[in-house]
Amino acid sequence: MVEPLLIAQGTEPLYLLPQMANRHGLVAGATGTGKTVTLQVMAEAFSRIGVPVFAADIKGDLSGISQPGTENPKITERVKKLGLPDFALAACPATLWDVFGEQGHPVRATVSEMGPLLLGRLLGLNDTQEGVLTLVFKIADDHQLLLLDLKDLQAMLQYVGDHAKEFQTQYGNISAASIGAIQRGLLGLQQQGAEKFFGEPALNLDDLLQTDSQGHGVVNVLAADKLYQSPKVYATFLLWLLTSLFERLPEVGDPQKPKLVFFFDEAHLLFADLPKVIEDKVVQVVRLIRSKGVGVYFVTQNPLDVPETVLGQLGNRVQHALRAFTPKDQKAVRAAADTFRANPKVDVQKTITELGVGEALVSFLDDKGTPEMVERALVCPPRSHIGPITLEERRALMESSMVKGVYDTPIDRESAFEVLKSRTGLGISATGAPGQAPASPPWYANIPGMSGGGRRGDNVLDVMAKSAARAMGSSVGRQIVRGVLGSLLGGSKR
Repeated sequence: MVEPLLIAQGTEPLYLLPQMANRHGLVAGATGTGKTVTLQVMAEAFSRIGVPVFAADIKGDLSGISQPGTENPKITERVKKLGLPDFALAACPATLWDVFGEQGHPVRATVSEMGPLLLGRLLGLNDTQEGVLTLVFKIADDHQLLLLDLKDLQAMLQYVGDHAKEFQTQYGNISAASIGAIQRGLLGLQQQGAEKFFGEPALNLDDLLQTDSQGHGVVNVLAADKLYQSPKVYATFLLWLLTSLFERLPEVGDPQKPKLVFFFDEAHLLFADLPKVIEDKVVQVVRLIRSKGVGVYFVTQNPLDVPETVLGQLGNRVQHALRAFTPKDQKAVRAAADTFRANPKVDVQKTITELGVGEALVSFLDDKGTPEMVERALVCPPRSHIGPITLEERRALMESSMVKGVYDTPIDRESAFEVLKSRTGLGISATGAPGQAPASPPWYANIPGMSGGGRRGDNVLDVMAKSAARAMGSSVGRQIVRGVLGSLLGGSKR
């Protein structure tokens, strides 16, 4: 039995049970009420029992979890008030990530791994344009053209547009207007720096599931202050990561503790203008990913930011203060109060507006999976540093990282762009009939160790090879992956 996690204390200690942590959760409250510190306290607790954590660091504050805290009168007072005899300042093992590769190790995915459904959402395409994008992916599949980075997709779009009449018989109408809209969308993505996210070496999800030599879970901190400036890119990236975990991880049932806890900060961005088809899949992922041992915790200002179908699955809740200045605010307070199991000793609706910084209404699941009665409580203080780390500390952390050198250098191997640019001996045709181009062994066929997943210590060639294997699937050269949401929609699986 894993030790319960002390998160807060009201009239009595309030524990988050590790065996119930994969039932998901919610941390909500207005700006400045203490949500980030609560997230830090929870992440520390998970790390101490050997559970890896992934969290986006929008303000830069969460990077402090990598350094031990310092003596602070407020911390000392809180420790004394809560009576925490074993409280000791300590850091958590941490790995820093950054889509742009500036404040952490680069995070990349291939265009094929992202798939047309999520890319369509990222590009803001309508149904017709998304259908054309799906056809472009299908044509790339049929002609054995790898889509790894944005220039591959741009080359493929140009090729399909130039040969639209030839493809029409087999694939249907491909309008020049839709091709143009997708191309313009890709240019917009490039201006936001998204081309740095697409490519290789692609992220090996095993590197998010690590523990250190003492058995503590590694806290994966994604620097998101720059990424957050492009809200749709931020939300789509985290959705891709969550759905990738869902597809890749094996079923484990209800473990004694999670394999990973995923904090989705500024969760309202995920659900803003979300197409119904993707929202349905998000609901499905949240419902089913618990059986993969992953706990998902949404962090947002208002519980109403999360659709009711998702909100109903979030059993562990910490509600910080909400403001009630306008009728809309008052409605939000009432809605938040209604989500808790009532406690006759607590007027939830009134208390929500009275909570101080670091105070919260807390309700966790008991050992039978039933929400406990809501309690007004003080959140425990963090043991690690509160606030951002220095540039020197960040550099030192990256130098000692377990994944140093694995992702830091981008790799650009032959894929759709290079093939379509040269075309010599390609033998490609619009019909995609078999035998058009001579089959050749996969480029990595003679590299040993290709049967397993990537692991720490792999050299760059191994990582690239395994990235290719993930992108190309079990039938090499026959089909490129359709993206995780594609498989959820009933498409082909790897």
